[in-house]
Amino acid sequence: MRGVVLTTRRQLALAAGVAGCALWMGVCTAAMLANVVSTGADNQRVTKLKAYYERVNADRQARLNSAVAQLSVTNGSIDDLAQSVEKRHEALAMLLSDFRTPGALQAALPKPTKGETASQRVQAVRMDQERLIEQAENVAKTRAERLRLAFRLAGLDPGNFTRAGASSLGGPLIDAKDPRALAAVLDVDEGFAERIQHAATDMSDMRSLNQAVEKLPFARPTSAPQLSSSYGVRLDPFTHRPAFHSGLDFPGAFLTPIYATAPGVVSFTGERSGYGQTVEIDHGGGFKTRYAHLAAISVGVGQRVGIGARVGAMGSTGRSTGPHLHYEVWVDGRPQNPDRFVKAGDYVQQTAGPG
Repeated sequence: MRGVVLTTRRQLALAAGVAGCALWMGVCTAAMLANVVSTGADNQRVTKLKAYYERVNADRQARLNSAVAQLSVTNGSIDDLAQSVEKRHEALAMLLSDFRTPGALQAALPKPTKGETASQRVQAVRMDQERLIEQAENVAKTRAERLRLAFRLAGLDPGNFTRAGASSLGGPLIDAKDPRALAAVLDVDEGFAERIQHAATDMSDMRSLNQAVEKLPFARPTSAPQLSSSYGVRLDPFTHRPAFHSGLDFPGAFLTPIYATAPGVVSFTGERSGYGQTVEIDHGGGFKTRYAHLAAISVGVGQRVGIGARVGAMGSTGRSTGPHLHYEVWVDGRPQNPDRFVKAGDYVQQTAGPG
């Protein structure tokens, strides 16, 4: 046996060695743990990135599959699609021609070319259809609203001169009340048929009001622009006391032509007390006009006259102080203010558009 004496120096050296080993093991452990943590974070980022690109690729693949399927269907039915668009085109052409819309709309209607491919036909016809039907609606609605205002200026209810719900299309009568039935008849989709229905209704109102305007006394009875006396209470030129004046007085030169303000049938010619030489015209629908103080009469009872037809010449017969036309408008047996009809006619002329 050999004895070892642990001196202080040896004890310090041994303690230093143990401490150094412990320090080394600590550093290695810490380095290993840091490496593990770093590797875990990198792996997590790689996993997330991989999942993201997998989703992107899956989405792209789904879109590609959908596009391929769509392309397959389109390639197999593009001629049918072109025919469907052209049927909508034919429905538009029927709408525009049947209701005599402005020539600008007719000229703008796209005309498919037979030599084009199906895809070109679809593009050429469909791109203008929405614009055209919107333009047709706007033209009809704007014109109808202006005519309604003219009727109100004349003191008339425009609703009495429109045929609500009577819109129709085509050569044979096609009732347009039900868009589903209209879609079936025109062989177009229901949404487009509904737009056709709305446009047809606006055009029907416009046409009805236009036809009514042509039959009502909206024209001027003479070229003389001035008035010497208006409708209503005035001082009578003979008694100089207030009295009701039932018409308009247009002063002018002797024998100035007098014209019918609407088409109708002459119901009276001759002398009337206070009116002198007088012509009366029945325009139908309860409307009558009277032209008084004439120097000469150019028409006979029962004669049919058109708007603007000469019925006589200005004079000063009857209870008159000088050459002028006394003009009256009667509705259902009651005198109306002719000035309202004259102004309504002037407004119609000012706002009249093509068609």
